[in-house]
Amino acid sequence: MSDALVVRNLRKEFGAVTAVNDISLDVKKGELFGLLGPNGSGKTTMIKLLTGQLGMTSGDAHVMGIDVQKDSIKVRELVGIIPEQETPPSFLTAEEYLEFVARIRKLDKIKERCDKWFKLLDFEDQKNALCKDLSRGTRQKLMFAQAFLHEPRFAFIDEPLINLDPIIQRKVKDFLKGYVKKGNTIFFSTHVLEIAEEICTNVAIIHNGKLLHSGPISSLKKKRQHLEEFFLRLVKDA
Repeated sequence: MSDALVVRNLRKEFGAVTAVNDISLDVKKGELFGLLGPNGSGKTTMIKLLTGQLGMTSGDAHVMGIDVQKDSIKVRELVGIIPEQETPPSFLTAEEYLEFVARIRKLDKIKERCDKWFKLLDFEDQKNALCKDLSRGTRQKLMFAQAFLHEPRFAFIDEPLINLDPIIQRKVKDFLKGYVKKGNTIFFSTHVLEIAEEICTNVAIIHNGKLLHSGPISSLKKKRQHLEEFFLRLVKDA
């Protein structure tokens, strides 16, 4: 198993504030890797740095062998991204937006690909609704669909379950677990520890921009430790 993501001494400063503080990580291909932390810990900033949406103050990162600083456009072409905020264009319908993404990515079988996701996430009845009129949950379904429309080998997803009902949450979790079994890699940011413990193979815990822990979930289970207890202790002592 080789590295899908290599991060070395990643640092991001916003003036006097250090949002990401010299973090180093390795994520293997086929992992469902959870980035955990309290609100404001630097999780979303990390994803923006690793996908080239923000410039790094220092350090470096490689996604599927591509240097993020040197070729951020190539990284974004390769990966799928679900942002923290659902922001599909308000003037397009849900179907028009997915078709637009498919054309930008130069995909074939566009209608077939789009219909697959409308059916899987159970929002076929919203295909012709304008994005501005969609509920938050439906917008989140749409953003999930656009991220995986091109079947990426690596996806960065930021709190993708928070607005979904329990039925769709289960479908999404089953999809993610099945997706990594095919050799794909997921980098999953969340502060919902129960979800991370259920589906992630490995986790990293950050707080105030600093890395507190990185390792497999199985190591905690062997010690009969729950992720929540471990997380709270680390954050409290940091």
